[in-house]
Amino acid sequence: MKVLIVGSGGREHALAWKLRKSPHVNWLGCAPGNGGTAELAEPVDLADGDVEGIARYAHDNDVALTVVGPVVPLSKGLADLYTDGKHFVFGPSGAAARIESSKSFAKKLMTAANIPTARYGVFTDPGKAKAWIDGFGKPVVVKASGLAAGKGVIVCGNVQEAKYSVDAMIGEKTFGDAGSEIVVEERLQGPEVSLLAICDGESYLMLSPSQDHKRIGEGDTGPNTGGMGAYSPTPMIDEEIIAVAGKDVIEPVLKTMKENGTPYRGVLYAGLMLTSDGPKVLEFNCRFGDPETQAVLPMLRVDLVDLMLAASMGKLGELMNHIGLQPTDWQRITRKGYAATVVLASKGYPGSYDKGFTITGVPGSTDDLMVFHAGTKHDSGELITSGGRVMAVTGVGGTLQMALETAYAGCDQIQFEGKTLRRDIGWRALENEG
Repeated sequence: MKVLIVGSGGREHALAWKLRKSPHVNWLGCAPGNGGTAELAEPVDLADGDVEGIARYAHDNDVALTVVGPVVPLSKGLADLYTDGKHFVFGPSGAAARIESSKSFAKKLMTAANIPTARYGVFTDPGKAKAWIDGFGKPVVVKASGLAAGKGVIVCGNVQEAKYSVDAMIGEKTFGDAGSEIVVEERLQGPEVSLLAICDGESYLMLSPSQDHKRIGEGDTGPNTGGMGAYSPTPMIDEEIIAVAGKDVIEPVLKTMKENGTPYRGVLYAGLMLTSDGPKVLEFNCRFGDPETQAVLPMLRVDLVDLMLAASMGKLGELMNHIGLQPTDWQRITRKGYAATVVLASKGYPGSYDKGFTITGVPGSTDDLMVFHAGTKHDSGELITSGGRVMAVTGVGGTLQMALETAYAGCDQIQFEGKTLRRDIGWRALENEG
């Protein structure tokens, strides 16, 4: 079958790498792709936000399955344009994608479905937001309600910082229109973990749990980024918590969205904080995480196309029943060991940075080492930087330490001017092991 991937980042390269392994795929395209996806998939000259163009291309070229990486085309309703029952898209409808594109929508959904989350308020008026902060009297997090490329979250150290963040988002439009409406919520304490579940509107199947590293600096310091590294599976979450998350988070989302007439199909990403009161939802994403995908997919030992196509057709539950899988049986579909991903970024990221630097020393992929391109492109025969997050290097090993050693060895081979990276990916898990 023909499969089209939508997007241009490291996540999309990882998807291309995994989907290319399926015996079902005889043609793979990527719209628009990057310097790495071009080695696995035919580049399709369409921007990922051109939803009409993408849907038309899929129909005209008989693309059986369209796999959407980023949130923007989903929020713009790409999945709603696939209506003929012959061409399928892996990703939720525009209405269902609001679970990520609007944090206020997600919070109201969680309240309606009785899903554990932080106490919160939704505001468009800075004065009312600051009054809520004064009345709350505890540390808070200020979030842009709309899409802000994974950076619209400010963890505030005190009341004054919180009020400044409110003024910056609403008044100064630090995150543009994404911050016209904000969510101010209780600052939870505990380790964060990421859960990805493939869903067909009613049934779901969890993938290997992972842990992201959002901050730019080691020891989780500095501003938030799109993600500087991840590893999977994470020992921070045990099978009891997995079961609780399935029952108290994933299942209520699917039930409530179905009842609301917006059934959720695709991958549901739940960002959880493991608090002393149990797991609580920090956020939902309506797509694969980046860089979690680069750590989770190398651990998956079943055909991803089978899962995606079944979910897109509303038949994942049938497939799971046929092979005897339960929703939380992630270990049965996961290889032994660990995968660790380290992101190589441009100097200055997540702020301003220069582009166009030559990249050298990129190692070839092996069973234990994969290099996923993100902000790269080919220019006059050279591979050059073209984004803030340039590459994600994934190592696989029997232990987390072995996986990290492989990943960092790969990172050290790759050279470009201004290369930056964190040297402490997986530090919480390693600390606990010690």
